[in-house]
Amino acid sequence: MSHKKDIEQFKKIGILSDLDESEIEEVYKIAKRVEVPAGTVIMKEGDVGDSMFLFLEGEVEVSKNLTLKIGKKGFSQAEKSMVKLNAEYVSFFGDMAMFENDTRSATITASTDCLLYEIKRDDFEKLCQERPEIGYKIIRKIATVLCQRVRKGNQDVLKLTTALSIALSK
Repeated sequence: MSHKKDIEQFKKIGILSDLDESEIEEVYKIAKRVEVPAGTVIMKEGDVGDSMFLFLEGEVEVSKNLTLKIGKKGFSQAEKSMVKLNAEYVSFFGDMAMFENDTRSATITASTDCLLYEIKRDDFEKLCQERPEIGYKIIRKIATVLCQRVRKGNQDVLKLTTALSIALSK
């Protein structure tokens, strides 16, 4: 894929939508192109995260390990698929690693061949220091998405709590 075509795709990424072409070029300079074959684990729950991914093409599956109590014998580990993400609808993931030094909260595996651009936290922080207007525009967009995710999570918890309460009252 050519540089020009990549830049055109970058313009469609929601968190970059407030940037002009020269600002998008600055982000492009710190992003590493990663072609991921189907079946590849992109990031693993529990690993320390230091980068986020711009998601240009493909579909991924998000899964999470669950520890379940099984009878009197103890606990069992199970991996639960939570959701599939498609690049047409979700333009980035791994963003929490930009803001905290913590482990990945889920495993993401390529369901199809994927085209990603990886941005390392250190490179992003350097860009934000050198060009704070770019950092502000991107962080504002990421914050909006994170707020939407928290709202949805709150709604999901309320629905599950209500369903559990109803089930237990029968």
